Amino acid sequence: MENEITLKRFIEIRREFGFTQAEFAKRLGVASTTADIERGRTKLSGKVVAELLKQFKINPLWLFNEDENKTLSTSNTSVIPKVVTVDSADKENMVLVNAKAAAGYPQNIQDSSWYKELPAFDLPLPEFRNATYRGFQVEGDSMLPNLKPGEWVLAKATEHIDQVNPNKMYVVVLEDSVLVKKVIRKPNSNNVTLISLNETYPPYEIKPFQIQEIWEVSSKITFGVDATTETGLLKQLQESMEDLKRQFNKQQAS
Repeated sequence: MENEITLKRFIEIRREFGFTQAEFAKRLGVASTTADIERGRTKLSGKVVAELLKQFKINPLWLFNEDENKTLSTSNTSVIPKVVTVDSADKENMVLVNAKAAAGYPQNIQDSSWYKELPAFDLPLPEFRNATYRGFQVEGDSMLPNLKPGEWVLAKATEHIDQVNPNKMYVVVLEDSVLVKKVIRKPNSNNVTLISLNETYPPYEIKPFQIQEIWEVSSKITFGVDATTETGLLKQLQESMEDLKRQFNKQQAS
């Protein structure tokens, strides 16, 4: 009976992450397919159980029906930067990752030579001291109205997933993409919820193991500031002048 439960749970894990039997086998280092494991023809090896723990945080005791917790705590899940660059004076740089470079960032995240192709600079402000910062260009409109496409965010490295603040924005580096989102950790859940500020984009959940790095957005760089917009400086000055005129005319009339 325990064996049947274990096999059902193994299949459940594969389906939950959307893998085919062949894809799951490749991920776990199993030859060809997981079909024989799922049918009970091949024993679930210690190596496979270890890979389930390592890659997906699956609790081995849950797998063998000896614990109710499906996944282990993510409190020690590190999302610290994989590479930090320095200048000729051995001083840490702030690397800039534009939208084009972001497409290759997840695949090259541990390749120190790749970072040398990216522009980097030092920002001599006290707010950017004593921490690792990186600049990312915003792509898409999922974080409107706070962030517009083409703007840049300057973000501070986060060491652990459990350090995220629900009131902050983050650059989240996944296995195949770089996103700017709010990051929510729900109580009694091992999933991570990514939320857009633009309500046309629904929130969605991911597993902590899918996250390679997290950067807390601290500031942004914008271009083409238009002072004639409704919230622009010129508009505010015009409204102030009109208000003064109204007050003056009112006093004259009285």
